[in-house]
Amino acid sequence: MTNHRRLLIGCVADDFTGATDVAGIFAKSGMKTTVLIDVPEGGLSIDADVVVIALKTRTAPPSEAVRQSLAALRWLRDRGSERIYFKYCSTFDSTANGNIGPVIDAMLEELDSGFTIACPAFPANGRTIYKGNLFVGDVPLNESGMKQHPLTPMTDSNLVRVLSPQTRHKVTACYRDTVSAGVGEVRAWADKTRADGFGVAIVDAIADEDLEVVAQAFADTPLLTGASGLALGLATVLFKDRPTSQSKPEFASTHGSRAVVSGSCSVATNGQVAAMLRGHEGFKVDVASLAAGEDVVSAALGWAADRLGRKPILFYATANPEEVKANQSSFGIGKAGEMVESALARIAGSLVDLGVSELIVAGGETSGAVVKHLGINQLDIGNEIAPGVPWVSAPLRSGQLWLALKSGNFGGREFFVDAWDKIR
Repeated sequence: MTNHRRLLIGCVADDFTGATDVAGIFAKSGMKTTVLIDVPEGGLSIDADVVVIALKTRTAPPSEAVRQSLAALRWLRDRGSERIYFKYCSTFDSTANGNIGPVIDAMLEELDSGFTIACPAFPANGRTIYKGNLFVGDVPLNESGMKQHPLTPMTDSNLVRVLSPQTRHKVTACYRDTVSAGVGEVRAWADKTRADGFGVAIVDAIADEDLEVVAQAFADTPLLTGASGLALGLATVLFKDRPTSQSKPEFASTHGSRAVVSGSCSVATNGQVAAMLRGHEGFKVDVASLAAGEDVVSAALGWAADRLGRKPILFYATANPEEVKANQSSFGIGKAGEMVESALARIAGSLVDLGVSELIVAGGETSGAVVKHLGINQLDIGNEIAPGVPWVSAPLRSGQLWLALKSGNFGGREFFVDAWDKIR
C-alpha cells in the first residue's frame, strides 16, 4: 500500500455512527479524512491525513472487542500513524465488563505506554464533564435517557467509578479548575498523576476551549481516547497551520428515492420518528412478529412498492422504554436486538436495490448491520447535517449511495425531515 501523505491520526471507532461522527469533525477542519469499514484485507492505497477504522465492537464480547481493536491499531501504525485515537460514545456506553476499559488496557500495552486520558465530552451536543461526572444537557448521565438504554444502561454519572472496574489501571480525574488554568497546569498535573501510579485520567471539559487545552496538553500522548468532541480540540491544535486538503465528494444526482431506517430506541430518536410520522408514512417493524416467524421484510417491501419516490418513507423498530423492556423480557436482550438489526439491514439492502440512493440510518447497532449488509468498505465525508452527523457517500454497483449514520441520541426533533436539505 502506498500513502501519498503522512497519516497524522489513526482512529479506531467502536461503532459506525461514531466513526462518521469523528470523521466529520476532522473533515470539517479541512483535513483529508476517510472511513474504512473494518480492518482492510490486502493492499489498499489511501491518500489521507486521518483514517478512521469503523468497528462494531461496542457491545461485542470484551475479548472480541480487544482482538478487533488491536488489529485496527496495528494496521494504522503500519501505515505510519503518528497518534492513535480510540473513539467511543459521548455517553460512555459500556457495561461493568467493558468494552472501553479492556480496549484501553490492550492499546496501552500494545503502544508500550502506561498512561492515557478519557474525555467523552462533546459540548456541541450537550455532553460535558465536570468533577469527573458526565452530563447530558442539564442532567447527570444516570438521569438522562441513557439510564434506559436497552444494551448499555448507564446508572452512574461518575466516570471514575464507571471505568475503574473495567480496567487494570488506576483511574483518576483532572478537574475543570486545572483545565481552565491552562496547558502548563494540565501537563504538571499529568506528570504528578503518572508518578503517583495512575494510568487513566478522566478529564473535565464543559466548552470547546477546554477541549483545545486538553488536546494541546496531551498532544504527544501515544493514545488518546474520547468522543468526537476531543477531535475538535485535536483538529484545532494540530491542524490550524496546515493548508486545507479535504474536498467534499460531489453529489451525483441520481433521481433516486429517499428512505429512513431506524432501529434506535433513544429518547431523541423516538421524538424524531414521531415528528416524521406527522407528515410522512412509516412501516413499523414489530419484534413480536419477527419472533413469530412472520415475513416482516417482505411485508415492508410490499408496503413500500408504490410509495417509493414520492416522499421519504420510514421503516422503524423504534419503541418506547416500556415496549423495549417487554420485548427483551419475552425474547431476550440479545435475541430481540439481533432480530431487529437483521430485518432492518435486509430492508435497507432491498431498498437500495429498488432505487433508494439517499438513506438515513438511526442507531449505532443498526448502522453497523446495514453497512455490513450492503458490503460497503469505505466512506467519504460530505456535508454536516447536525453536530456529529455528516452525510457520507459510498460507491455501489448500482451507483452512488448517500448515507447518514445517526447516533441514536444525536440530532434535533426534525432531523429525519430536514436532513435532505443538507445533502447538496
